[in-house]
Amino acid sequence: MSRRGWILAGVAVAVCGGAYVVVSLVASEARTSQWQARYMSRLGKALTYEVQPGASDSIRYPHSGPYDLRLGYERLGEFGERLLREGYITVAQSRMSPDMVRLMEQGIFPPYREKNQAGLLVRDCNALTLSHERYPQRQYDDFEAVPKVLIASLLFVENQNLLNPEYPMMNPALDWRRLSRAVLDQGIRLADRNHATPGGSTLATQIEKYRHSPEGKTQSIPDKLRQMTSASLRAYRDGPDTQRARENIVVDYLNTVPMSARAGHGEIDGIGDALYVWYGEDFAEVNGLLRGMDPRNPTPRQAQAYKRALSLIISQRRPSYHLRRDDTNLDALTGSYLRLLAANNTITPELRDAALAQSLDKAPPPQRPQPAPWVTRKAVNQVRNDVSRMLHVDSRYDLDRLDLTVDSTINREAQRLVTETLQRIRNKDDARQMGLYGKNLLRDGDDPSRLVASFTLFERVGNASVVRVQADNVDQPFDMNSGARINLGSTAKLRTLVTYLEVVNEIYDRHKDLSRAELTALQVPRQDALTRWTVDYLIKAKTPAERQRQAVLDAAMERKYSGNAGEAFFTGGGMQAFTNFEKWEGERQMTVRVAFQHSVNLVFIRMMRDIVRYEVWQAHPDAATIFEDRAEPRRRGYLVQFADEEGSAFMTTFWQRYRGKSDDERLKALLDRVKLPTARLAAVRLSVTLLSARPETDFDTFARTLRARMPKQMPKLSDDDLQKLFVKYGHDKFSLNDRGYLSRIHPLELWMVEYLGKHPDATLKDILQASEPDRQTVYAWLFKTRSKLGQDARIRTLLEREAFGKIAVRWQRLGYPFDSLTPSYATAVGASGDRPAALAELAGIILGHGVDAQPSAVRTLAFAANTPYATTYGLHPQPGKPLIAPEIAGLARRSMLDVVQAGTAKSINGLFVPVNRKGQAQGVPLLVGGKTGTGDQRYQTYGSGGRVISSRAVNRSATFVFLIGERYFGTVTVHVKEPYAARYVFTSAIAVRVLRALAPQITAMAAPGTDATLLRCRDTAAPALTAFSPPPGAAAAAAASALAPDRVVDE
Repeated sequence: MSRRGWILAGVAVAVCGGAYVVVSLVASEARTSQWQARYMSRLGKALTYEVQPGASDSIRYPHSGPYDLRLGYERLGEFGERLLREGYITVAQSRMSPDMVRLMEQGIFPPYREKNQAGLLVRDCNALTLSHERYPQRQYDDFEAVPKVLIASLLFVENQNLLNPEYPMMNPALDWRRLSRAVLDQGIRLADRNHATPGGSTLATQIEKYRHSPEGKTQSIPDKLRQMTSASLRAYRDGPDTQRARENIVVDYLNTVPMSARAGHGEIDGIGDALYVWYGEDFAEVNGLLRGMDPRNPTPRQAQAYKRALSLIISQRRPSYHLRRDDTNLDALTGSYLRLLAANNTITPELRDAALAQSLDKAPPPQRPQPAPWVTRKAVNQVRNDVSRMLHVDSRYDLDRLDLTVDSTINREAQRLVTETLQRIRNKDDARQMGLYGKNLLRDGDDPSRLVASFTLFERVGNASVVRVQADNVDQPFDMNSGARINLGSTAKLRTLVTYLEVVNEIYDRHKDLSRAELTALQVPRQDALTRWTVDYLIKAKTPAERQRQAVLDAAMERKYSGNAGEAFFTGGGMQAFTNFEKWEGERQMTVRVAFQHSVNLVFIRMMRDIVRYEVWQAHPDAATIFEDRAEPRRRGYLVQFADEEGSAFMTTFWQRYRGKSDDERLKALLDRVKLPTARLAAVRLSVTLLSARPETDFDTFARTLRARMPKQMPKLSDDDLQKLFVKYGHDKFSLNDRGYLSRIHPLELWMVEYLGKHPDATLKDILQASEPDRQTVYAWLFKTRSKLGQDARIRTLLEREAFGKIAVRWQRLGYPFDSLTPSYATAVGASGDRPAALAELAGIILGHGVDAQPSAVRTLAFAANTPYATTYGLHPQPGKPLIAPEIAGLARRSMLDVVQAGTAKSINGLFVPVNRKGQAQGVPLLVGGKTGTGDQRYQTYGSGGRVISSRAVNRSATFVFLIGERYFGTVTVHVKEPYAARYVFTSAIAVRVLRALAPQITAMAAPGTDATLLRCRDTAAPALTAFSPPPGAAAAAAASALAPDRVVDE
């Protein structure tokens, strides 16, 4: 051989040898993955995260994937922004390593031990569980818990070499044989679009796909590469040896593989939940059957359990197709796999045959587990609702599946005890034992099972008012404390007292710097009693101390009002009379302080009248001229406004009465309202009403309708009589007002039925717009000069409404939850309604020296614990805003203390005494204050002079809003709705008795001390809840009011 030949031969040998070495190395790497293991395990050590205090500047959130969406990881950035606006701060957050950040920015899913099960956990103030949602609900805890036959079957179907112990560093994300086949199939598909292309994904890659890829599907080749890379990094996260990681992949897959969804349950993930939802199988029972199965002699039940589990493994490639339809070939497909498994010696022929004999009939959708009674979930529902609102997660379904731990402010043990007590109220023996029978309480024949009782307890912690207990005895989702509008009776006197003192304080601020001569020269309207009194006080003040704010407000508490119930008041559009509870209250004058202590109605009615007149004269300093001068141009403007507003109110009522009815139904309803006292009047009224509503009615229809409508006991109408009526009372013969007068039907109601006959699809807006000139026409009588008294009354009503609009703004600033007040002096005694939780908010402001505090039932929210996205937010409210002067808050608190010490709630005075662990009293009783209220809401009809024509009890309530010690406040409410309300005569004394029954538990919570008990929350020392500091001067004001000497009624 020539030299050249030897050289070529050498090169060929070298190339072949090199090729052999390369192929050998590649083949070895494909089998062992040793180079991947070394590289990726080193890279994995740099992919770390650490949770540190404060907000992170090195955190990224995932952008797609069902898993990340379901657990809330995708929305963590949005959640954080919302919580920061709600007064929370970032307490701690994950810091990702630079390599992990860079990896996520390239679209790789971060390698960490992902959770197979997560859900909303709500805990109380001592970290005790209130509720815990877990999804999926049924799980394998570890590899050893999975039946071996299930593992072997899964691997045969999906990933046969996954657990091969020969190669401890094998990359579970790559199966070269399946990957090569998949690549080949994709190439063939380019030429043949009908060629099937089964996937080449391993279990590890499938997990990445259904968890993190958009919609759980591979979108493209780059997406598949991201899945494989992510799965590889996750496998080598703990080092080059992947044997434990591969076992975890089996467990993760079985626990989380998507199994479609079913009505009444939602999405189904994991074999455990799928066995239950699709086949009605008990997960623990199935596992017991498979673990205890003799493969050579399986029982029919074991074979059935195995076949059902295998069918789920097979159906995962098209779960909705196989599981949600009844006409699929899942049974046949499962049978094919049973034969293949037996042929491969994965299962025995005996198990194959036994399983083939079983059916795969699906079970009916399972019944959802019976939830705990609503009555036991009121507090946790409040927490859930708060979280839902703050995060803007409207669906309960979505909220339950968030990877979130919420530490609430609720005290679980106190909540339980209070709920049990409120439920016991409905039992006659328990109610009697609690002292709820007696004078002003329940009578012997009263049924306590109709009583609806609620209780709220808040604690002032730092700048927050945190919910400790929110309970009632209504086994419904409705929350009486925060969802109802109830007449809470004389508790409204607390709001009225604060408003009264605010008005005096405003007047003082405007006049405090004026000299005596300047004050004397002021022209104060006679009707503005509060300005007149304040100015007179400042004129008479002899020393600088007497002109100080505290002195003026103290003197305002000593102003006297009459308790006389003999006066009728023009308010709310008519004359009204009011009564006191005790006879002696109407026989004397008394100070505001004493009247509040004994809850004297007429004093507060007159006080509200003074407040209304103050607001009127502030808005209209020359209001007197409106009433004195008939030519005053504003008079007509007010009358036009009154006609429009009252007419619109009538039109709204009539529209609600007739909407949704056909033309004939409307006419029948209208004619049914015609009163028929005599034959002549019946004929006239029916004629006018019919021809007003249907002007186009012909004579035959008119005659037929009247004869059918005339009472049988009345003489029959002749044809001549009917003809005369038809002509005389035609639509065009009388004005709208006259037709209303003749028919005794409101003219606007006649107009409404006629208009709807021509425009059946008209909306209320259309009707109000079309009826505007007719509304003014109907009130034409009001504009006549001889109607001055009537005009004055309407103008006074409008001015009163304006005044109550301003009073409503004052009340809303202090937590009143509704948009408007009933424009009547009766608002002072509860006519406008209130909510127990809102009333408690006012008590909290008073306890806080006039400074508001952020109400909250949620202390911390910890998202995604033990993940790279871990973030904890803690409540850190800003210092509250001063809402009322500290002097006013001090006087209001002093007045509430008076109610308990010697007023309408004196039965609980001295009962809140701290005890030690042996049950022995220690220390002085806690200071307790409050305001009682009895609500007797009635639907009443009034006649002339304020005379009540009819009265129907709508509901009856007893309420006590209270302060306990320096931190606690809340409300107790007992309520009965119609038709049972009329059977009860209890007063607010029953609410006080309920609080008395709860005194031991509340005292245990409120007593000073640091020893840990279930009734004392440990979250009061939480760093996120900063210490409360009263505004300057508040402490002195509170001390001054608290030390004020007791005063007695001036006999």
